[in-house]
Amino acid sequence: MTDRAFTPAAGRLAPLRLYDPIVSPTRERLWRSLLAMHAAPRPEDVIVDVGCGTGSLALLLNRVEPRARVIGVDPDPGTLELARRKAAATGPGSDSGPAPVPGPEWLTGMGDAVADLVGTGAADTVVSSLVLHQCPVPMKRAVLASVHAALRPGGKLVIADYGRQRTTAMRLAFRIVQLADGKEDTQPNADGILPRLIAEAGFHGVREAETVATVTGSMSIYVAHRG
Repeated sequence: MTDRAFTPAAGRLAPLRLYDPIVSPTRERLWRSLLAMHAAPRPEDVIVDVGCGTGSLALLLNRVEPRARVIGVDPDPGTLELARRKAAATGPGSDSGPAPVPGPEWLTGMGDAVADLVGTGAADTVVSSLVLHQCPVPMKRAVLASVHAALRPGGKLVIADYGRQRTTAMRLAFRIVQLADGKEDTQPNADGILPRLIAEAGFHGVREAETVATVTGSMSIYVAHRG
């Protein structure tokens, strides 16, 4: 657990209980499905969800491949409690017959400590959604460095977040996000900084695999690998 400051999942202007309703209009099902497709979980994979929030992505990956070990990491104990409740409501084994399967594990911690939490070189895949746009640039770098350390050689990184806002309509829509999360931290994402930061952290084959236009701006799916 950390006592360092972080931007809450729902931003600075909304209570935590509204996070899921706030995210839903951003075509959440589409971009989460695209993220899961690019993550392509396999049996026995260790998959770490950095900034897992209320657990929607971790639970989706767990449903896609119940035999993978999915670990959700978030600095907010209240958010993780919502994730645990969501997991309990889903129920282990509900989609796989009578034999129960383990649900995701939940760990409290900042994204720049993920390698310490799960172990250096322990993860086959690291995913993250709607986290880096909330971080100052030095923290973006620190999170990516820790993620790089947490991945095994050849491991995969998949990020879904606000990327470059290429059109006037998307830049205007993105102002909603900047109102909630602050312009200083979010503007670098809108300017397209993430691919460069991912590459500078040591990742190879960095690519913007998908873009999804939403009512709050353009979402990008980034895929890269640890060399």
